[in-house]
Amino acid sequence: MPAIKTRFISHGTLGSKDLDATRRFYEEFLGLEVVRTSTVSLMVRLGGNHVYAVVLSKKKDRMDRLYHNGLDVDTDAEVDEAWRLCTEQAPQWGLHDISKPSARHGTYSFLFWDADDNAWEILSNPKGGYTWIFEQGDLEGRGHFERGFRHKRPDAKKDPE
Repeated sequence: MPAIKTRFISHGTLGSKDLDATRRFYEEFLGLEVVRTSTVSLMVRLGGNHVYAVVLSKKKDRMDRLYHNGLDVDTDAEVDEAWRLCTEQAPQWGLHDISKPSARHGTYSFLFWDADDNAWEILSNPKGGYTWIFEQGDLEGRGHFERGFRHKRPDAKKDPE
């Protein structure tokens, strides 16, 4: 039994340099549902009950890529299309450091940073997100970092050999 009997990961927190611009980006580009919760904060969500608090910060640092936020799409082709849109609309939204799509840690994805220096990953995942990895249990060795490790999807791109 755990010491603390938690039941749900309810939220995380993101920083914003400009809440109005961030809201437009989240709604118009990422398709997130957004509500204004105060003069210095928003709440955002997409497809579930987990939310992010978005807080205005005058000293917002760049998010390290290890702490990125994942947004799932259905297919690898949709990852490629999202990458195309990110690169095409980068100047409009202040997107930068956009990586090329590739197979990594079991999915096909790419990373980018927004105008607030928050890191995002667009990835193809089955319905339920990373719940598929829990079905495999504990992994040995490099686990989901093993070259060629992928969830089983008909459209899944393979790591180049």
